[in-house]
Amino acid sequence: MTRSPQIIPISDLRQDASGILKRMAASHDPLFITQRGRATAVIVSMQEYEHTQHELEILRLLARGEKEIEAGSGFDLKTVLAEADTLLAEQP
Repeated sequence: MTRSPQIIPISDLRQDASGILKRMAASHDPLFITQRGRATAVIVSMQEYEHTQHELEILRLLARGEKEIEAGSGFDLKTVLAEADTLLAEQP
């Protein structure tokens, strides 16, 4: 089941920034901020941001590996799996 996105106008953020940030810290859902009826920003908890950045780094490494394979260079599978295990162990 998909939940509806949390959307608030920027005026609500101005009036209760502290309360909104507290709710965001406890939430895993992004909060969309609107200005004049249009989405202008997205707020996520620091934990979710760090998790997303970690996943992006893994994807970058995979993409780099794909390019190295295509170019006929790279590392042996044992080395790659060891590095992947290290990255996954560091995951927040």
